[in-house]
Amino acid sequence: MWSIFSRDPASNFPYEVGEEIVCDDNRTVWKLHRGKKRQNGEEVSVFICDIRDGNTSYLDVAKAAVKKLKTLRHPCILTYIDSLESDKLVYLVTEPVTPLLTWLNDDSLTAAHRATAVSWGLLQVTKGLSFLNNDGNLIHYNVCASSVFVTRAGEWKLGGVEYSSSDSSTFPLKVIPKLDVYNSPEKIDSSKISSKTKWAADVWGLGCLIWEVFNGYLDQSISLRNTSKIPKSLVTTYTRLVGANPAARPNPRDVVSNLHQPGQFFHNDLIETLLFLEEIQIKDANEKHRFFSELTPKLDNIPEYVAKNKVLPALLAAHEFSNVGSVVLSPLFKIGKLLSEAEYQQSILPCVVKLFSSSDRATRLKLLQQIEFLVEHMNLSTVNDQVFPQLATGFLDTNPTIREHTVKSIMFLAPKLNYNNLNVEVLKHFARLQSKDDQGGIRTNTTVCLGKITGYLHPDVRQKCLTSAFTRAMRDPFPPARTAGVMAIAATQQYYPLHEVASKILPSLCQLTLDPEKSVRDSVFRVLKGFLSKLEKVSDDPTLREQIEAEVKSFNSGSTQTASWAGWAVGAITSKFYKSNISVNTQQHQQQQQQQETQLQQQPKNDSPAVKKNNVIDKPTTVSSALAAADDSMDGGDGWGDEEEWGSLEDGTQLGGNIEDNKLGAAVNAESKSPLSSSFSASLPEDSDDFFNSLISDQGASRGVVSRTSSQVVSPTKTSVKADWDEWGEQDTLVLNNSGMKGDEQRRQREEKKQQRQREIEAKRAARAGPMKLGAKKI
Repeated sequence: MWSIFSRDPASNFPYEVGEEIVCDDNRTVWKLHRGKKRQNGEEVSVFICDIRDGNTSYLDVAKAAVKKLKTLRHPCILTYIDSLESDKLVYLVTEPVTPLLTWLNDDSLTAAHRATAVSWGLLQVTKGLSFLNNDGNLIHYNVCASSVFVTRAGEWKLGGVEYSSSDSSTFPLKVIPKLDVYNSPEKIDSSKISSKTKWAADVWGLGCLIWEVFNGYLDQSISLRNTSKIPKSLVTTYTRLVGANPAARPNPRDVVSNLHQPGQFFHNDLIETLLFLEEIQIKDANEKHRFFSELTPKLDNIPEYVAKNKVLPALLAAHEFSNVGSVVLSPLFKIGKLLSEAEYQQSILPCVVKLFSSSDRATRLKLLQQIEFLVEHMNLSTVNDQVFPQLATGFLDTNPTIREHTVKSIMFLAPKLNYNNLNVEVLKHFARLQSKDDQGGIRTNTTVCLGKITGYLHPDVRQKCLTSAFTRAMRDPFPPARTAGVMAIAATQQYYPLHEVASKILPSLCQLTLDPEKSVRDSVFRVLKGFLSKLEKVSDDPTLREQIEAEVKSFNSGSTQTASWAGWAVGAITSKFYKSNISVNTQQHQQQQQQQETQLQQQPKNDSPAVKKNNVIDKPTTVSSALAAADDSMDGGDGWGDEEEWGSLEDGTQLGGNIEDNKLGAAVNAESKSPLSSSFSASLPEDSDDFFNSLISDQGASRGVVSRTSSQVVSPTKTSVKADWDEWGEQDTLVLNNSGMKGDEQRRQREEKKQQRQREIEAKRAARAGPMKLGAKKI
């Protein structure tokens, strides 16, 4: 029975005590151990004090520390969690921390980051002393490096409250002799006690702490005179802290305010950022917006552990609970690069996936620009079930910038899209954009992106859509679009059977040998030589045909690769995303980009198809006269970036298709037509109902769009994919029949029909109006 009462109480301690954190020169009664909570594995720190050589004075000091720490709650004071006391030992459980000097000896901190980290830490310790002296009416009496601990977020916490007291007239007796070096001079000279303030002893200890941060443990008081390693911006304040006259030592509150002035030690990007995050709940919307807009470049001056453990949680909370918009995304993505895969999945990915359903265009644009890095952290189900359905609404957005970046994003999503999303939905949207979008740059980039994702398409789908899509691009009135069609055919040459090359591709390319644009003609001649060389090799050695056509039906789920025997396709042709000649000056480009983001944020949120399926889908913005002039001006140059090859993606901040000439998000009349749209439709034969046309018509029917000006869109229904493939086969000979003479004849017939309809309309109007009365003025 008596064994129950004599059981060791530590056996029921709800925390596991781990390894000890060894200090070089331990000047405290405690031994610090790592620990975990048995219930949930939460990490903690366990301070242990036991009887040493039968000396119970250590236990008395430790029990006094536990008693006082329980009553102190402040962000700059070590956080108490739990404790256990017995006749032989004392356990004190706190938040997980590391001794200060052990943390400072870590080589992971760079010199620049170390300076800012020390300034933030000393600011926290000074604030903690100000709380004790001014608000708590307590004197710490033990301020030194051994009493300061650092959390994972880089926050310095003041501990070592074993000797704290409210009595300022006497100094406590310390059980460890090494601590006497931190006593202020008035302890020895009793004549100075009368002029002593309640913060004098702690401010002296703060000076000792500053010296130890830059020099190591203090062994004798005379060493405090050496200020060679202390920063110059801190020397003046330091000398006042360790002054011989206790009355002249400043209040900790004054130390904080003085060192926070511009040019002083407490004035830097890290402190300004963290102080704002501490007070973010009382900041107004404009202050928050300005702060997050300027945060991204400041992250370079913030240590990695602070960004991950301090800034990142504040960013996530601000986006979830504050109406700050898309400005938090840039710093959020920058910090995300510092995280491990597990940390990214836990912290950032859920927030990002949720943002894809946002109706804010600026948010959607930033997500599309970062999709290359985001998709790496997404699994297949997340991409297909949560991200793609929301992202696909960007194909129908009235904003050209959103449509263009949505097209570019498919290049990175393609490896993870399932069969239906990639081979049906994406191709339907691409078909509509390539044939009906009024932006030349978007039509061009649609062709380029289709060429980039060819290797991920199903072989059967690939055989039925590539030739139609690329030959359509070669008939586009926009010169870069025709160049893109030629480049795409060259880069995907391994996917065409030889009979298709001879019967369809070469005749289409030959028509462009007389193209008005020399850049187009030059590309065509290089590609023609490549295909003719390919056919000539097979003619000389028919056994090579099987080897050359080996990849036609292949499905390697990879990007387009060119065989070694066809290196001419890569050497002679480089296909890139189209860049419009919007800006040459970098400063002008940055100003234009900021204006575009502002215009995106000012647009109505319900104008985006991502809001609800029953919202209005307006007709895309038509091309202004300025855009038509810009398109004409592109005839003199190809408009392609020189630094990027076929396998690379252009910077997401560049806007293609001369989008800048349009006011972002402006709605236009559904019946209005641009000169570019008219010329584009006029350049196509009337009977051009190939596979891509069938995709467009099926898409419009399946989505149930009543009219472009209707106020409601019926929910989409599934279409027959097989019918699309069947219609593709019926138009295989369209390119052969589309000669230049037939095109001229069709254009002439269309003009005659148009004039005939105009005459009929005028005749009907005259008949309805009746005979004109005498004296009536004809309008």
